[in-house]
Amino acid sequence: MSSTDLSTPQPAAERRPARILVVDDERSMRELLAIVLRREGYEVLLAENGRAAIETLEREPVDLLISDIKMPDLSGVDVLRAAKRVDQDILGIMITAFASTETAVEAMRLGACDYLSKPFDVDLLKMKVREKIENRQLRQENVLLKRTLGMAHQFSNIIGRSEAMLAVFKMIETVARTNSTILLTGESGTGKGLVAQAIHFNSLRRDKPMVSLNCGAMPEALLESELFGHMRGAFTGADANKKGLLEVAEKGTIFLDEIGEMSAVMQVKLLRVLQERRFRRVGGLEELTADIRVIAATNQNLSKAVAEGRFREDLYYRINVIPIALPPLRERREDIPLIAEHFLAKYAEQMGKTVTGISRETMELLMRYDWPGNIRELENNIERAVALEATPSILPESLPLSIRGAEAASASAPDNALPPAGFDLEAHVQEIERAYIAQALQRAGGVQVRAAELLGMSFRSFRYYVKKYNLR
Repeated sequence: MSSTDLSTPQPAAERRPARILVVDDERSMRELLAIVLRREGYEVLLAENGRAAIETLEREPVDLLISDIKMPDLSGVDVLRAAKRVDQDILGIMITAFASTETAVEAMRLGACDYLSKPFDVDLLKMKVREKIENRQLRQENVLLKRTLGMAHQFSNIIGRSEAMLAVFKMIETVARTNSTILLTGESGTGKGLVAQAIHFNSLRRDKPMVSLNCGAMPEALLESELFGHMRGAFTGADANKKGLLEVAEKGTIFLDEIGEMSAVMQVKLLRVLQERRFRRVGGLEELTADIRVIAATNQNLSKAVAEGRFREDLYYRINVIPIALPPLRERREDIPLIAEHFLAKYAEQMGKTVTGISRETMELLMRYDWPGNIRELENNIERAVALEATPSILPESLPLSIRGAEAASASAPDNALPPAGFDLEAHVQEIERAYIAQALQRAGGVQVRAAELLGMSFRSFRYYVKKYNLR
């Protein structure tokens, strides 16, 4: 994680103005507060009573509620209670000429962050509002910081000395500080996510959040809500307003993985965001702006998908501004020892084992294997080998049969005879399954639909086995 402190307040010009809802049955008080707060640069919404305030809260996202306690229809405490149902993090300042201990305690219990009695000092109010808004923004940024902690993003985490990878490093350095949309292509497991992180954390947006979304991992309705957010009541189960990842990534980067799996309807909606930099939450009317950098990734041949009518041509040209192709591991075999040693050190430390090397025979097998699952498959097998190995060096016996090859398979079970001591049939069957899944993926160029057809499987079943054996 970068050592940059995301909790440092950013200049107001870099953010949307905070939105404040003022609720008071006295028109003069509403207008006074509106003038004072708008001069401070805030966006101000006004409500003349509690019911109007609740309607506004259910319709519009609000950062801070300033409400009179005593009003004809509903009290300020009732309004704050309703606001908390819509947005648990909303802040509240209660103002009244009829201060009482009971109402103060109730308001504070509900989460009012301050309490002022009329008449109040305008400068004191401005100071308290500024303080509360900054605290809310800091909390939001701290949440983002926690989400990004532990993400590997330095170039040192993308391992390779081959010419192909040096070209990738050079391209990352060249494009990172631009705002252009980037399309990462390559087979499953080639490290597209790591490259996306490296681009973001070497960009001018590195102090802002990077959020990731797997477009192929959820149904269309859920994907839309996750990307754009939703308003309370937009659909069954939408009990509160929710920011989408486009809002969460404001001023930062959004990484759209497996974009080739996106439905035609979602492709149209994403195209609008890229063209106009504007969007609406699901069930919302307000147009929101999207100041984000988009990095998309796919293991499919999108130009072929365009020709076959599975992917919109206009969206393809929007995301393919700067293409970066990541080579499969079999095309940079000289990097295999370096990567294998890296994972060996990582898992030996994690497991507290004294496995410190890889035998010559084992390394020859690793170099000879084609790695249809690429770096992810290599990592998975090194982790397995470290867990199984009882000597200081990883021996061939700690590798699966799919890597050791046909000779090892026949040697371990001549003429398909059952060994005298028996063996783990389930593990053996899983080895065979994994090998065929991996071969099908390689032959299909990483396109899972085609690989599933090669094995006579449904796409749903094939995806299950790909996840099960960590071949994605």
